[in-house]
Amino acid sequence: MSHPSVWAPKVLALLRGGNATAALAQIKVAPSVKDLQQLRAAFGAANLAPRLPHVDEAIADQIDAMSAPRLHRSP
Repeated sequence: MSHPSVWAPKVLALLRGGNATAALAQIKVAPSVKDLQQLRAAFGAANLAPRLPHVDEAIADQIDAMSAPRLHRSP
């Protein structure tokens, strides 16, 4: 049985605390697409998008990057 991820609430706490730089660094090393989608939902619910449009864009970019198939794999 898996435990619920606490990654999204922690990143949202960084954003609410005003530390967008640290949140962006965490978004770039997100554990999974599911976690990013949870963050996107919480970010939208918290109405932070008008203040931090670059964070919303970074979340969308990272979801796209992690969802896309890899172009090549090492042998």
